[in-house]
Amino acid sequence: MVWTTIRLYTPLSDADIETLHAGDRILLNGNIYTARDEAHKRLTGYIDNKKPLPLDFNGAIIFYAGPTPASPGKVIGSIGPTTAVRMDPYAIKLLEYTGIKGMIGKGERSQELRDACKLYKCIYFAATGGVAALLNRHIKSSEIVLYDDLGTEAVRRLEVADFPVIVVNDIYGRDLYEIGRKKFSKSVEDILA
Repeated sequence: MVWTTIRLYTPLSDADIETLHAGDRILLNGNIYTARDEAHKRLTGYIDNKKPLPLDFNGAIIFYAGPTPASPGKVIGSIGPTTAVRMDPYAIKLLEYTGIKGMIGKGERSQELRDACKLYKCIYFAATGGVAALLNRHIKSSEIVLYDDLGTEAVRRLEVADFPVIVVNDIYGRDLYEIGRKKFSKSVEDILA
């Protein structure tokens, strides 16, 4: 399997999503949105109450992150991915109703979320955890657009330039973590043979 590096620009389209495969290295450019647990809960509340969402997320990428406050002269503080599976109950509903095309987090997703990615043509990207102080170098602007009362977990619109992520779950049902485990298991079997 050959993995490539692809530069993508938001908002994403179905055509963009259809070209991506688990393992592809991506450099994101344009606007992405931060949202964590409470923001997801509030957004799905609009759907549950049959009300229009306060933002248009069609083609958007949601980054599961809560940045630290910015140091003087900086756009944003450290910003790293949050464990994504916590968002799965909310994310599935958001995929169905909003047109979100990408999610960024860390760790594996539930099978239900992976199925929803296939159904609604959405990609799950992983950002490297533990390098939050470095990821902020790829953020050119940051603006709170919803839920200011949530502090660092408010929904922010980030303008990013060559923000590095990896495709974990594509719309074809592939999962990078499963691919890695199979490759590792095969390598260990070869060594022990």
